[in-house]
Amino acid sequence: MILEIFAYGQPVLKKVGRRIEEMDEVTERLIANMWETMYNASGVGLAAPQVGQGLRLFIVDTVQIMEEGKEAEGIKKVFINAEKLEEYGEEFSYEEGCLSIPDIRADVMRPRKLKIKYLNEDMEEVIEEFEGVNARVIQHEYDHIDGVLFIEKINPLKRNILRRKLDKIRKGKISVDYKMKFV
Repeated sequence: MILEIFAYGQPVLKKVGRRIEEMDEVTERLIANMWETMYNASGVGLAAPQVGQGLRLFIVDTVQIMEEGKEAEGIKKVFINAEKLEEYGEEFSYEEGCLSIPDIRADVMRPRKLKIKYLNEDMEEVIEEFEGVNARVIQHEYDHIDGVLFIEKINPLKRNILRRKLDKIRKGKISVDYKMKFV
């Protein structure tokens, strides 16, 4: 089932997500619905707060954005109760966008590499390292479960310039190709 994506301004986007204690039918259904919702909106990642669920859960699929022949370098994963262990490597700028903040893209500086601990769909603990675009998408989605939006990481001057656009998003005065829930 395709879920509504919560737009900028919704309180759930600014809250730290709660841990998931067990994999039950409700959580399994939420994950399946998140995949369907993300693909319907042409996203590469989606966090539970973006669909109104204040949980420490996000999904990522970078396979779909890898160059032809390099799809194996992408990842398609579920991250439950993720914890960043280390971010390292040279910081680099990359243009980010967000399904909860449509039509706004901005350069964000982030470290190139990430070491993270999480539970997979089988509730097994995994510790992995990622780099480049995979690390970038994970870092972006991880921020969501901590109540942080990418626009908070951009230059304050640029954010100020975007204020009017952000206000329109909050008020629902935008047009998107997917279901959204506004304040």
